[in-house]
Amino acid sequence: MPSATLLYIKKSEDNDFLRGYIYLNVLVTGGAGYIGSHTCVVLLNAGHNVIVADNLCNSRFETIDKVKQITNKEVIFYQIDVTEDAAVAVIFSNHKIDAVIHFAGLKAVGESVEKPLVYYYNNIVSTIILTKACQKYGVKKIIFSSSATVYGENEIPFIESMKLLPTTNPYGETKVMSERILMDVVNADTALAVSLLRYFNPIGAHESGLIGEAPNGIPNNLMPYITQVAQKKLDKLKVFGNDYPTVDGTGVRDYIHVMDLAEGHVAALDHLTAGVHIYNLGTGQGTSVLQLTKAFEEANGVEIPYVIVDRRPGDIAECYADVSKAESKLNWKAKRGIVDMCLDAWRFESK
Repeated sequence: MPSATLLYIKKSEDNDFLRGYIYLNVLVTGGAGYIGSHTCVVLLNAGHNVIVADNLCNSRFETIDKVKQITNKEVIFYQIDVTEDAAVAVIFSNHKIDAVIHFAGLKAVGESVEKPLVYYYNNIVSTIILTKACQKYGVKKIIFSSSATVYGENEIPFIESMKLLPTTNPYGETKVMSERILMDVVNADTALAVSLLRYFNPIGAHESGLIGEAPNGIPNNLMPYITQVAQKKLDKLKVFGNDYPTVDGTGVRDYIHVMDLAEGHVAALDHLTAGVHIYNLGTGQGTSVLQLTKAFEEANGVEIPYVIVDRRPGDIAECYADVSKAESKLNWKAKRGIVDMCLDAWRFESK
């Protein structure tokens, strides 16, 4: 594996000039999870070394083996909970960490309404513990997995500069609080470089079909629910509400392919400088629940029976991103469409 401090010359995409590029040791918390595992693939393919910390509460160790299979590269894995100070210290003591990408956290909106204390403790304490470790061990680069939920019921499209409104659920509040913690730490330590990535609704899977979204138990997110209905593991898709002020009454979201999202994280790492940098990662387009369901049926030739049920606590009617900042500052743009997302998600579920 390459050295964490190895400096090599890498040709730019247009081959007009050469630039220096430094391989990094990147700690990925929640790296066995859905977005984390895909980001590990992109990091490894870019030449970085990856250390994963994951407690496997909603992920599987086998995913790490799949990441190795896809990239033909090694991954160092620690099964720990990053809310535990001593466990985190072991990783920072054993490795010279250059950057942290913090995915680990609970993420079900409805569950956060039912179990607010669990969410506040897990999501906020983990951010504090990791940031303390970064300060202690001299790690200056942090990328935080935030969410469009921080915008609350705001005007659309959501843009990074708008005032954040109160969110509609404890999950969203944990993201707002974690962002504020990191901002305050940067105010006190101006050498720290932090990217807050507010992303929208990741779906799809790696094109190999080896990794994708595979939650433990009944899915909380739409696409794995659709694919499990397609596999007849579940009888019907539950559509939470059809009386929203949207195109067909169902909720509208900005769905982004998980590989585009993963590539956005590595772009943020490549462009990370001192200070706080906030980026939306989405496509800039909204798709309703029923539109996505129909697109999946048409792309894959399968039927998805559904039933309308009551609205889910904490949900909003519509959200999609203004992504112009990420496109201009990170030279990043989502490339894959809804059909790609549906095809790749079904390929993963079928395997």
